[in-house]
Amino acid sequence: MEGATFSVECKKSCYLSAMGFAFGKKNYIILAAGLLLLIIGYLLMSGGAATSAEEFNAEELFSARRITLAPMVVLLGYVVVGVAIMYREKK
Repeated sequence: MEGATFSVECKKSCYLSAMGFAFGKKNYIILAAGLLLLIIGYLLMSGGAATSAEEFNAEELFSARRITLAPMVVLLGYVVVGVAIMYREKK
């Protein structure tokens, strides 16, 4: 019985490798959009550096952009990347 299982798995993997790429054009477009969202989110989080060690600017460091908007954009980017991986075109 073990031999039958191996042959089924071999046929399945051989069939998948004969089909071509795992991702289609839409997958790559969605993935690029997700990566762009991640880059934008991390850029929104950056900044707020002080010019000297004695300086602390709480308004700049704890702004709504860095605390609220940027993490939401990054989270959305990760969701879009997950959708790009899971997306399958209907045939």
